[in-house]
Amino acid sequence: MARALKPFALHAERSVPIFWLRLSHASKPRRSLWPNPLVEPPSLRAVTSSKPDALNSLHLPGSPADTRVVVAMSGGVDSSVSAALLKRQGYDVVGITLQLYDHGQAVGRKGACCAGQDIHDARRVAEGLGIPHYVLDYEARFAEAVMGEFADSYLAGETPVPCVACNQKIKFRDLLETAQQLGASALATGHYVRSRPGPHGFELYRAHDAERDQSYFLFATTPAQLDFLRFPLGDLDKAETRKLAREFGLLTASKSDSQDICFVPTGRYTKVIERLRPGAIEPGDIVHVDGRVLGRHGGIISYTIGQRRGLGVAATEPLYVVKLDAERYEVVVGPREWLHTRHIELREVNWLGDEPLEDLPGHGMDILARIRSTGPLQSARLTAGSSGVSVEFADGVEGVSPGQACVFYAAKERGERLLGGGWIKSTVHRDRCEKSCARGRY
Repeated sequence: MARALKPFALHAERSVPIFWLRLSHASKPRRSLWPNPLVEPPSLRAVTSSKPDALNSLHLPGSPADTRVVVAMSGGVDSSVSAALLKRQGYDVVGITLQLYDHGQAVGRKGACCAGQDIHDARRVAEGLGIPHYVLDYEARFAEAVMGEFADSYLAGETPVPCVACNQKIKFRDLLETAQQLGASALATGHYVRSRPGPHGFELYRAHDAERDQSYFLFATTPAQLDFLRFPLGDLDKAETRKLAREFGLLTASKSDSQDICFVPTGRYTKVIERLRPGAIEPGDIVHVDGRVLGRHGGIISYTIGQRRGLGVAATEPLYVVKLDAERYEVVVGPREWLHTRHIELREVNWLGDEPLEDLPGHGMDILARIRSTGPLQSARLTAGSSGVSVEFADGVEGVSPGQACVFYAAKERGERLLGGGWIKSTVHRDRCEKSCARGRY
């Protein structure tokens, strides 16, 4: 249920306020949304048109003028250009910006997203383009579904990827529903990724600009969501996007890119976790893989798998963090070979392949896989069975942590097509150094 609305001025010198829709955590967006008062709001009719002979540029029936498209406007240059491109093509464009966390922490800070100055910028871009603009308060949802799970994941000894969770649980679920309620035929974003229709529905591909490709962060997009989503920037590189922004006269043309973790104002995620989960951080032992206690630590959230520096212990050999044992509050360290992994088990797998995942052959399917968004694509084999879904890397990978994502790409298409992915549940390290650590606990 929507609560009472009140005006909120982002900048005191501006006389026109923005109106906010505050939603309770359990509620869904309603049709009674409050837009930017500077722009004539659209009617909330469902978009209807007679069946056309051809599809428009978004692969949708009807002319652009009869096709409403909601654009997720974060206040950055990418989403601004996406809105401008669609507006220029004649589509009925509506901009929506989500307030996801306390705007006061990010006003005037470079690299912010979905708060403070970014919301103000999105509104001004929409005003310049002459499109309606809505600001929706999703702060409570974001706090629990993204920030809360981020904190809990670190406390469990994992390494979360909050940008994937934000797309999965906020932008491509709640915002997509809002777009449908507004009578839109599509939701467009500023992600650098390509999509196109295939024999079984829309398919997702890596961006033309390999350095900007964001397909990794969209692995959890479902087939139904993918059919509704559009990505206008997929065939552009960043320089072309900024050039278009200047040509459109957008105030965001030279704006800095947002950071990966938007809700960590200082980059110190440990402070965010302490604030979200006060009293949850416990000290413990730093333990060698052979069972020796080497020292003490103030909390496992201060350590990551693969970390070498700042361990706080003296040793005659280089040591790396190889495991974070949340149940024992232990940071486990060992030689580098303990970081090497070939086999990983996955949970919450999302599959975008043509055939059902359960129909994979018993010996599995050859794929290319990526553990980190900027990491290389590596040859691997995907298997699915009664025991779950797993990936076996041909040459192994280093520094893999539970909570990270393993993303699949089609091997036969040189890794261009995204096939889905899953969250890493567990890993199996090479030989577990059984000969040298026979008396150890790990």
